[in-house]
Amino acid sequence: MRCNGTMLYLIDASVYIFRAWFALPEMKSPQGAPVQAVYGLAGMLAGLLEQAAPGHIACCFDESLTTSFRNERWPDYKAGRELPPPELEAQLKDCRRLARALGMVELASPRYEADDLIGALATKHREAAGGVTLVSSDKDLMQLMRPGDWFWNLAANEKFGFDDVQERLGVPPAQVAELLGLAGDPVDGIPGVRGIGRKTAAALLAHFPDLDALYEDLEAVAALPVRGAKGIARKLAEQRDIAFLSRELATIHVDIPLALELEDLRWRRPDRAAVEALFDELGFGGRLRERILALKH
Repeated sequence: MRCNGTMLYLIDASVYIFRAWFALPEMKSPQGAPVQAVYGLAGMLAGLLEQAAPGHIACCFDESLTTSFRNERWPDYKAGRELPPPELEAQLKDCRRLARALGMVELASPRYEADDLIGALATKHREAAGGVTLVSSDKDLMQLMRPGDWFWNLAANEKFGFDDVQERLGVPPAQVAELLGLAGDPVDGIPGVRGIGRKTAAALLAHFPDLDALYEDLEAVAALPVRGAKGIARKLAEQRDIAFLSRELATIHVDIPLALELEDLRWRRPDRAAVEALFDELGFGGRLRERILALKH
């Protein structure tokens, strides 16, 4: 299946930066600084632009793993993740320079995560853009999807639509945050309800639309044809506050006041001078430079 090139493409850049940092052999600039994360992102973005020739696009970055508003609510949020080493941190500025040189808007915030920036742009511009394609490997982003939207994990060459989410996660997009509220997400430090995994959470959400409805009738939970239903109801009752906190942490905020209009997100061809200057500085040449400078709408 192919995405519509006229829609809005929203890139979760950080997942591809980290992937390149760990997957590629060490590369250094003429000055001796590591550059493989920038190189990997450049190859990924070149592939995306070649395949999609998007009408509108934005590249969103995580600026910090410790200053999100979610850390204020739950200090352990993402506490288990290692901070980027200085060698990778130093490349993030050049990753953002790369996105601008390729003719796309780039965004980052010390308070909001890339997921939130993507959610705000998707919500504001979906209708006018004719749909949204989320470019990421992060399944949490699927909660943003609406009919006509796509999820595209470019690194895995995997692309699917709104109607496919249920089969993949066990719940539709509207229940993804509810699922994480119950089952948690250890990677992000979202606790969830102890003793309830994703399979059980999905089974509960097949009977209740959200946590609010579920907690309004725990007696009905205890009577469900689910293994250990009475014990599940007890765990839910004992950990109510954690369940709702977990859902809050997992929910992508889409009401960030971004001034960008859809026209501001129009993809413009790469700025040849900016690409040449950046690639000369980083020591990139050969086929990758040729591919990027050949990009057209």
